[in-house]
Amino acid sequence: MPQLDRTPAPVDSRPHVVIVGAGFGGLACAGALGGTNIRVTVIDRHNYHLFVPLLYQVATAALSPADIAEPIRRILSRHPNIDVLMGEVTGIDRAQKRVVLADGSFVPYDRLVLATGSSYSYFGHDDWAAIAPGLKTIENARRIRARLLMSFEQAEMCDDPERQKALMTSIIVGGGPTGVEMAGSIAELARHALAKDFRRIDPRAAKVLLVEAGPRILASFPDDLANYARRKLEELGVVVLTGQAVEAITPEGATVAGRFIPAGTIVWGAGVQASPAGKWLGAETDRAGRIPVNADMSVPGVPDVYALGDTATLAGDDGKPLPGLAQVAKQQGEHLGAALEASLLRDQPMEPFHFHNRGNTAIVGRSAAVFDFGKRHLKGWFAWVLWAIIHVYLLVGFQKRVLVTMQWLWRYATYQRGARLITQDSPTSATVQPAASPVGRTAQPFNEPRRRQG
Repeated sequence: MPQLDRTPAPVDSRPHVVIVGAGFGGLACAGALGGTNIRVTVIDRHNYHLFVPLLYQVATAALSPADIAEPIRRILSRHPNIDVLMGEVTGIDRAQKRVVLADGSFVPYDRLVLATGSSYSYFGHDDWAAIAPGLKTIENARRIRARLLMSFEQAEMCDDPERQKALMTSIIVGGGPTGVEMAGSIAELARHALAKDFRRIDPRAAKVLLVEAGPRILASFPDDLANYARRKLEELGVVVLTGQAVEAITPEGATVAGRFIPAGTIVWGAGVQASPAGKWLGAETDRAGRIPVNADMSVPGVPDVYALGDTATLAGDDGKPLPGLAQVAKQQGEHLGAALEASLLRDQPMEPFHFHNRGNTAIVGRSAAVFDFGKRHLKGWFAWVLWAIIHVYLLVGFQKRVLVTMQWLWRYATYQRGARLITQDSPTSATVQPAASPVGRTAQPFNEPRRRQG
């Protein structure tokens, strides 16, 4: 009878870095530690890395989820020192230096990196989330796509002109880059891709409203670029409402500055809040839940723990907080990974992080985008091409870059969208309610202002 080998497994004496979150910052940090004599464990509740900046194209039927997502294991497979663990973190045991998972298991660490990202903030109205989903997850992007397309299908079957008009109205809350990109994409979907698909309705008559509580859209961009973006949106037929806040959201529509506007689709993009990482640590956070960190991204008062990206807030060289952009998280991850290697293997001090701004960009519509390089501003077709090149470059995997490039070229030549499917596993039209005036409230007619001439 064969004997069982009871030799204990060898103890791994390498320092162990645990990274929670496989977004831009977490992956960049893991990549910088790849191939070193450091044991790395990446924990994420999903098995894929999601390219969030292009989620709006999934929501508007331009791309499918598989085009902008890549398995984490495949991305990191070339690094034998990196393990990937799919699990949901629920807490951190600071005393024992271990991460607590939802199934009750623990993952010990020598150094811990928190790159857990953010979600949308509804400013105390969390019940709005089910009616007005934001663009942070594949599930929400597919939900928005299903509601958007189903609204046109319901309008086609409807005999009431007022309800048709309401179903073909989309409201985007928030005039930042996500809101601007979403508004332009919905307008192009209705006026080009859907224009010849229906017999009883004219999708070109669809209304798209972009609502911003502040004085102008794209508040983080210079005035000239923000004004250009507004002009281009209005040329697409988008109604831009600035200085007007959303006061209530129901399945039938939204109340904006005291006026109820019936709508078939409502999309939220008006503010973000950090993950609960600060609560896990019991650390100080700002109003958005972000952890103020030191210049080397370490968490004050919590030894051997670091935070980056949307999880943290850090002032740049100009004294202003760094923006929540992919390029910030990516640079922070690369820097932190290199600094951890130097600290753990060569006992060097952790170097402070310095952000190198490579520009801020937003696409407005077909052949129109804005690009802010600081001293230089770019807008129009050249900005649009540069936007496309950068986003394709940032996609993980050569195959994804080729597929997305080919689809964009096809869309540019044909004005078509290739992912206009309402699948059975998508959220159904049950959430799209009739847009008639609710009892006890009179829906106010919405008069579109005169459109600017391009």
